[in-house]
This record gives sequence, structure tokens and C-alpha cells, in this order.
Amino acid sequence: MRLAFVLGEIGSGIRRNLSMVVSVVLVTFVSLTFVGAAAMLQMQIGQMKGYWYDRVQVAVFLCVDEYSSPNCSGGAVTDEQREAIEERLRSPAFAQYVDTVEYEDQQTALGHFQDQFANSPIVDQVTAEQLPESFRVGLVDPEKYEVINEAFSSMPGVDEVSDQRELLEKVFSVMNGASVVAVLLAAVMLVCAILLVATTIRLSAFSRRRETGIMRLVGASKAVIQLPFVLEGVIAAVIGALLASATLWGLARFGITRLAEMYPDTAFISAQQVLLLSPALLLLGALLAGVSSLLTLRRYLKV
Repeated sequence: MRLAFVLGEIGSGIRRNLSMVVSVVLVTFVSLTFVGAAAMLQMQIGQMKGYWYDRVQVAVFLCVDEYSSPNCSGGAVTDEQREAIEERLRSPAFAQYVDTVEYEDQQTALGHFQDQFANSPIVDQVTAEQLPESFRVGLVDPEKYEVINEAFSSMPGVDEVSDQRELLEKVFSVMNGASVVAVLLAAVMLVCAILLVATTIRLSAFSRRRETGIMRLVGASKAVIQLPFVLEGVIAAVIGALLASATLWGLARFGITRLAEMYPDTAFISAQQVLLLSPALLLLGALLAGVSSLLTLRRYLKV
């Protein structure tokens, strides 16, 4: 009997304030979508860091005639210098730091350049002789880049030692910035959702003040009187959270999956990983709505 009464009161409250309930659903949906998007960005950053940092390479670029850096004052790298650099890279002294060593000649470098800048007007103006030879060094620990830099940057025939992590860190910093923006937008939208829930509950309590007065007179408990109002807000917020979860899953299933097919060499999060966010979004929506409702009822519904 008590359950039927509570359900009836919830239905009555939703019907009386349908437009406000729909507003709560929509605002909660948008705000939790931003929260989920920020979480997805952090998951993607973590996934890419784990993937790329394991594959990051240090490039030891060798001198060519066109280079004017101090290390290349003697002209292009000689066969003896190249052999000395490779021998040192493969020596036992660096075995604890160096995992793999790959030599890239000028013709191979030109092929990579043409692939990377296929749509650029300068692609036909660059020749193999203008591009440096290099050794691509895979590290056992990518954090040990400075060891290789200090050991080889001053060797004869070496133009510069470049760490691919520098570029990756720039990419990750941009992604982190986007994640912060998403969190800030989500925070603003969550505040709007809380205020809307409070307003909806206050209007619902005001429109049913006569019924609640009668319930107090007949001895209804505080929990029985307040529970329908709290559940109205929680139900609206949970519906919004479900919509947000479905949207994020759809984005991962159809958007990120397509990106993964287009860029098979990049690690992307899966739709299954995104589903792990759903319980957290549901809990967050229900918690915010429940707390907001209780605080509002304590002020506007005296029991």
C-alpha cells in the first residue's frame, strides 16, 4: 500500500511539472555527456601514452652538405663516422638503454617525407640529398632519452638527436586542454542541473502543499512525505544519465571505431571501455539529484 502511494505521488508530481522534469532530463543529459567526454579524453590520453611511449624512438640525424650546424662544419657524414656511431649504439655500454637500432638512408627518408607531405606543394622540390640519414633508436626506457642525447649529440657526423616524445607531449597537452575545457563546461552544466532539480522539487512541493498538510495531520512519517519528491528528481537525473551513456557509447561505437579503421597504427579506446563510465554517470546523476532534492525539501517542505 505504501509503495503504491509513493509511486502514485511520483506520477502525479511528474505530470504536474512535466516541462520542468523534461528540462532536468535534458540539462542532466548535456552536463553528464560533457563529464563523460572529459573522462573519455583522459582514457584516450592514457591509452595513447601507453601505446606510443612503448614505441617512441630517438632519431640520431647525421650531417649532410646543406646543413650548417656547428656539428656539421666538416660537411656530410663520412663512412667512418657513420660506422663509429652505429658501433657505439650497438656497444655493450649502451645495451641497457638501447633496445633496437634501425638505419634509415636518404632514399628511405625521402619516401617517408613524400608520404607525410603528399598534399604539400614542396614535396616535388625536395631531393634525397637534402634529407639526412638517421639511426632510429628504440629505447628500453623512453625516460632515458637524455643518456643518448648526451652521448651522441657531440659525436662527429651527428647533426642532432631528436626525441619523438617532445612532439607527443605537445599533442597530449592539447588533448589535456580539451579535457579541462570539457570538465569546466560540465561543471557549469551540473550547477544548472542542480538548480533545475531544486526548482522542480520546490514547485512540486508548493503545488502539493495541501496533500502534504493532510498527510502530516494523519501521522505520515517524514520519509513517506519526502520520498516521492526526492525520487522525482532522481528519476529525471537517471534518465538524463542513461541518455548521456547511450550518446557516449554511440560516439565510441561509430565514431572512434571508424577512426581506428582509418588510423590502424594508433591506439584508440573501445566502446566496451566507454561502457565502464555508465555506472559512474548514473551514480553521479542520482547522487546530485538526491542531495539537491533533500536540501530543497528541508527548506521548503516543513515536516
